[in-house]
Amino acid sequence: MKTGIYLSYVGLGANLLHLSYCHEVAKKYGPVTIITLCKNLEETLAHDPLIKEVCYLNKYHRKLLDIFNLSKFLKEFKFTNLLIFYPSLRISLAAKIAGIKNILSYPFFNKKNLHLVNAAKSLTEKFLNIKNCKTETSFCFDEHAIENVKKKFTKESYKIVIGAGSSGPTTRWGEENFANLINLLNKSGDYFFFILCGPNEKEVEKKILSNLKKKNYITLSDKKIKDVIPYLCISNMYVGNDSFGSHITSQSNINSIVMLLDSPKAYTDYSKNFFRIGPSGIDINNITHGTNANPDLIKVDEVIKLINQIKD
Repeated sequence: MKTGIYLSYVGLGANLLHLSYCHEVAKKYGPVTIITLCKNLEETLAHDPLIKEVCYLNKYHRKLLDIFNLSKFLKEFKFTNLLIFYPSLRISLAAKIAGIKNILSYPFFNKKNLHLVNAAKSLTEKFLNIKNCKTETSFCFDEHAIENVKKKFTKESYKIVIGAGSSGPTTRWGEENFANLINLLNKSGDYFFFILCGPNEKEVEKKILSNLKKKNYITLSDKKIKDVIPYLCISNMYVGNDSFGSHITSQSNINSIVMLLDSPKAYTDYSKNFFRIGPSGIDINNITHGTNANPDLIKVDEVIKLINQIKD
């Protein structure tokens, strides 16, 4: 009985917040096959024994006319079960045409008010016929790679991932804020920082580095995802934007402070390891895509106070 998971999301973070449900399904039906629109997910989950394979779909997912091509693609997997973590009539019809016997999807035409965590939890509970499905899981990493990275850090500094990169400018706390945060933390304790930006965010990284007064950091922008992961997993804390890095650290049982400026609270509702900070004067429950809050409404002193409160 072969089970597939369809994740219709491009962002790595959005895919990773569904990892717990993939694991819960795999525990009952064996390692699952994930179909995703995210090109980095296969590399990220390469060491996960509950994931049989990850297939990157870069076509057949946009146009209604592609429904028959998508059905041919799905048919090749010979799935018995397919869970579609997305409200798509088109994907469901393609799966039906492909002859898949058991198809579960989010309610159609409900994308606007979709709470990703609640929807995923509900779908998984329905499929497994259980109550109170776990929303947290453990990220699986390459232990050999972890040990190799640990050897580079003999000093017992408190290691913080600075998640300065993100999916777009409206979700970023800002280069000046991150630089000020690092400089102030360096005045009060022994820290080391992993500056996390994507390969296309060199300018963000450059602006932060140009304002730092101490060189107790390394940058991760030139590394592949598989080489970035060990640094995330050996850190003591994540502080930054809503990005894939915060999902990996939270799923590695690491306290993760996330600034919510233009990202729904739902994205971080699934783990006790998330600590959210929203803009002053804005209810965090009302933040969503399009809020475009002023990043300076989250004060550096407020972030430092929270770091000190939850620091190991």
